[in-house]
Amino acid sequence: MLRTFTLILLIAVAATAQVATFSIVAYDPVNADWGVAVASRYFSVGSVVPWAEAGAGAVATQANVNCGYGPRGLELLRQGRSAKQVLDQLLAEDQFEGKDGRQVAIIDGKGNIATFTGPNAPDWAGDRQGKTWSAQGNILVGPQVPEAMGRAFDATPGELAEKLFAALKAGDDSGGDSRGKQSASMLVVRKQGGRNINNDRYIYINVDDNPQPIPELRRLLDMNLGYLYQDKTGKLLRSGKAQEARDAASQAARYFPDRSDTHLTLGLLDYVTNDKSGALAEFRKAQGLDPNFHKSFDAASRRPTYKAILEDKAFLKDLFPDQ
Repeated sequence: MLRTFTLILLIAVAATAQVATFSIVAYDPVNADWGVAVASRYFSVGSVVPWAEAGAGAVATQANVNCGYGPRGLELLRQGRSAKQVLDQLLAEDQFEGKDGRQVAIIDGKGNIATFTGPNAPDWAGDRQGKTWSAQGNILVGPQVPEAMGRAFDATPGELAEKLFAALKAGDDSGGDSRGKQSASMLVVRKQGGRNINNDRYIYINVDDNPQPIPELRRLLDMNLGYLYQDKTGKLLRSGKAQEARDAASQAARYFPDRSDTHLTLGLLDYVTNDKSGALAEFRKAQGLDPNFHKSFDAASRRPTYKAILEDKAFLKDLFPDQ
C-alpha cells in the first residue's frame, strides 16, 4: 500500500512539473512591441512562461520547463544575438534533467524566430510559425490549436495586444490544453510604453486561477488598454495635438464603454476638432451613464482647452434643451 501511494505521489509531482500550455510569441515592427500570451491548466502560468524586454525580444519557456531560459534568453538577446543563436546556447548550457521534454519559442529584436519542441514534450506537442509570430503548445488536443492561433493572429487588425488575445482565444476555442483551463497571461513590452515613468511593460496582466481565464483576461486587457489610452489622451492634449488626442480618447471610450468620463472627454475633443454631431452623440452617452452629467460637463468645459463650448449657445441648447 505504501509503495502504491509513493508511486502515485511521484506521478503527481512529475505531472505538476509540466507547464502544459499553449502560447504565442510575436513582434509588431510598427510600434516596436514584443509580446507573449499564454494559457494553461496550470496555476499562475504568467509567473513561469512569458518573458520579454523592449528592444531585445521575447521568450516563452514551457512543457518540462526550465524557468532559467527566460532571464538568460533575454540576457543573450540584449547582446544582439539572433533567436537561433540564443536557442542553441540555452540548450547547450542546460544541465538540468529533462531537457528533451522542454518547449521554448524565441523572437529576437529583429523579429527572427527560433523554436524547440523536445521529443519527450508531452503529446500533443508542437509549434507553427508565421512571419512575425510563433504559436506552440503541449498536452494539447492537437495541431489545430497552434494553427488556429496563427490564423487568428494574422486576421486580426490593430495593435499587438489585440492580435495576441485573438490568437489565444482561437487556441482556447480549438480545444487548447486537453486537461482543461485555469490561468492565462499576457506580456507586451514597448520602450517607455507602460503606465507611469520609466516603464517598458505596456501590457502585463495575469489570471492566476479562474475556471474561465480567457474572458477574465479580456476584461483585464480592456482595463489596461483603456487606462493607457486615457493617459495617452492627456499627454497628446498637453502637447497641443488635439486630433491625435481625440483619436486616443476614442480608443479609451471603446475600452471603457460604460464610463461616462470617457464619453465626456471624447465629446469635448470632438467639439474641439469641429465634429459637433459627434460631440453631441458622445455627450448623450455620458448623460445616460451619469445622473450628475450637467455638473461634470460644467467642470470639464471650464478648462481653457474647452471653454469655447460654453459660448456656443445653439449647441448648449441642443445638449440641454430644458435649460
